[in-house]
Amino acid sequence: MPPIPGTGRTDRELADLDVPALLRHGLAAGGPANAELFGDARIAAAIAADRAGVRPRSLAFLAEVVRRGGIGYAAQLPEPLPGAARTALARAWLTAATGASGPDADEDFARWLEAVAVILGVRQRSARPSH
Repeated sequence: MPPIPGTGRTDRELADLDVPALLRHGLAAGGPANAELFGDARIAAAIAADRAGVRPRSLAFLAEVVRRGGIGYAAQLPEPLPGAARTALARAWLTAATGASGPDADEDFARWLEAVAVILGVRQRSARPSH
């Protein structure tokens, strides 16, 4: 697959990124680490979510739960996304984000989830139908 415009990386290269590590560092550090989080990491997360069959509205809902209750509250949900594989994916992200501190951590993570949902929606709408 050719590189994704704006990233210089293919889906395969992006899928190999360690999204939980980027979440841990990006939410805690800000600056360049945060730029990576809101750059390639959100695309990598959307690829992983697409492969797990996540619906964009589920991520948008989880973002609202994070915004209202905080990362810690969302991390305690028995099923943050519907289905075992999707829950495992969300749990990895929530666990990584749980270590973030600061007044903006919940909002930053919620915004990141919303960005992933938007990218996921675009990917799903633009996917070629299989014949």
